[in-house]
Amino acid sequence: MIFYIGSDHNGKELKDHLLAYLLRSNYQVIDKGDKKFDPTDDFPLFSAQVVNAIKQSEDADPRGILICGSGQGMCMAANRFKGIRAALCWNIQEAHSARNDDNANVLCLSASSTSQDEAEAIVNVWINTAFAGAPRYIRRLKELDDLV
Repeated sequence: MIFYIGSDHNGKELKDHLLAYLLRSNYQVIDKGDKKFDPTDDFPLFSAQVVNAIKQSEDADPRGILICGSGQGMCMAANRFKGIRAALCWNIQEAHSARNDDNANVLCLSASSTSQDEAEAIVNVWINTAFAGAPRYIRRLKELDDLV
């Protein structure tokens, strides 16, 4: 499993923390930016970089982590791409549901309302929860993919 991680200026501190945390935990992680603090940067650019990396990856289960101030902008931008199932998670219960029920391949986090410890816990649950694969979940994902 490979992870692509990105943030705008609002999420850079949390992104850098999670990048180091995941690398220490022996995950393969690629930083898709922003690599330096730029208060004028825009979240859609980093969302697209992470999503495009996922879509081009040859890994069997590539995933993304996106962080901005509220997490909402990153989530909206990522979900514009077919095949991407981005979920904004504020706690471990949402992270579990996002993976178990919806097979989320992108985790979005709010830098303004998520502490570093909370973010680590959310990421751990999101990484370690398998998609349940229930017929109703599979049907719903197909319906999402069929939307125009």
